[in-house]
Amino acid sequence: MKKIFSILTIGSLAFLTGCVNGDEDFNNNQSQPYVVPAEPLFTNAQKELMDQMETPSVNLNVFRFFQHYLATTIYRNDARFNFAGTRKVPDNMWLALYTDVLGNLNESKKVLATEVKPPLTPQATWEKQQANKLAIINLLEVYTYQVLVDSFGNVPYSEAAKPETIVLPKYDDAKTIYENLITRINSALSTLDSGYTSFESGDNIYNGNVGDWIIFANSLKLKIGINLADVNPTLAKQTVEAAYAGGVMVTNPKNSLFKYDGTSPNFNRLYAEVVASNRNDFVVEEGIVDAMNDLNDPRRPFYFTEVSGGGYVGGTVGLTNEYGANSHIATNLLTPNKTGILFDAAEVNFYLAEAAARGYSVGGSTAAQYYQIAIERSMQQWGVPAADITTYLANPDVVFSTTNWKLKIGQQAWIAMYNRGFESWNFYRRLDYPVLTAPNAVSAAAGKVPTRLTYPINEQTVNGANWTAASSAIGGDKLTTKVFWDIN
Repeated sequence: MKKIFSILTIGSLAFLTGCVNGDEDFNNNQSQPYVVPAEPLFTNAQKELMDQMETPSVNLNVFRFFQHYLATTIYRNDARFNFAGTRKVPDNMWLALYTDVLGNLNESKKVLATEVKPPLTPQATWEKQQANKLAIINLLEVYTYQVLVDSFGNVPYSEAAKPETIVLPKYDDAKTIYENLITRINSALSTLDSGYTSFESGDNIYNGNVGDWIIFANSLKLKIGINLADVNPTLAKQTVEAAYAGGVMVTNPKNSLFKYDGTSPNFNRLYAEVVASNRNDFVVEEGIVDAMNDLNDPRRPFYFTEVSGGGYVGGTVGLTNEYGANSHIATNLLTPNKTGILFDAAEVNFYLAEAAARGYSVGGSTAAQYYQIAIERSMQQWGVPAADITTYLANPDVVFSTTNWKLKIGQQAWIAMYNRGFESWNFYRRLDYPVLTAPNAVSAAAGKVPTRLTYPINEQTVNGANWTAASSAIGGDKLTTKVFWDIN
């Protein structure tokens, strides 16, 4: 689980340039392994994580189909949730997160542990810098494990990423993993010291800014806490309130953005899969288009293209759709250097709205105010004019409802998360809104929108005993089995 893929990624090229030495035997030690610095390993982990969350590839990420954001022109099986066979989407996602992300993060930590203090750096300063780096790596590990748990349920955790000693890791209880992730975030927060630097290079999200990583940590803690709201209200309330008190991501300048550089192979993944590949595989789906048309949503030109003659039209998920007759992904999303988003202020403010609606203590703002701020942050991020935001918020169909807050937050979070299918899926499973349906044609999820991914086929054949135990523990390895926090 620690195979290291290519590290020739953004911000890392400088680390891989050749060295010049006068000793003719300098490069002749055939037994000496090549040691990659911690920084490019960390960069590559960030990129692999962002690629997995961002890509529309039917081989890697199908959440835009779950959430009725995209429909296909050719590959109907994927949009009908028949992706565990020839596509092996669960296998590919599992491999990407365990190998390409966690593997690189684990190696980065190992390299950090062997680094030698520069001669001019004071010992105390060096130790603080290294501790900051390690805490930041751990936070990205926590984010990745949260994605794995929310996707599959019970997953390898305590025995994961230890191939030297454990070849076939057991699957840990998802609830126990979640609790440990909170502990790890708390540990990172107690370690991070904004009075010292961290990664001077290699951090393509916050450029090593420790203060920004503290905000990221609290926002991640908030996300995990709110997911626990129905299954463990006491821990959820405690976690959410502590996260808020520590400072969370409430404004767009603090968004967690991965900076693609726009050159191959470092394209934004939407550009890579649609433009660079010269493919016409996707049209936008009627569910999101119709909902936004009904609300006269000003984000439509930032989300979709217009059809010939004007207007926005969506295809039907699970059916073959004519490319020219439907709207497509908007061109502003298809630029090669479009930043990827791991976390944003709209998402966090929706969590705060939900927390306030549940009676948690998250500052002086009401659920309605956080809800409105979340919509504003989403629209501001896309460049919607202020006057249009004001008009939208005054729409009676948009105005917050204290009696049906799950519907309001669920609907608006779904719209705001248009380019973030996985996070949208989490909102949907937790709040049960908006009401989404499975494809009209026969789907692999018993006529329902999947509530988890099935385990990889490779796990069944190679790690069979642990797979069998995990499948039994969660109630069956099915697309319709719910993850532990999704109890409604």
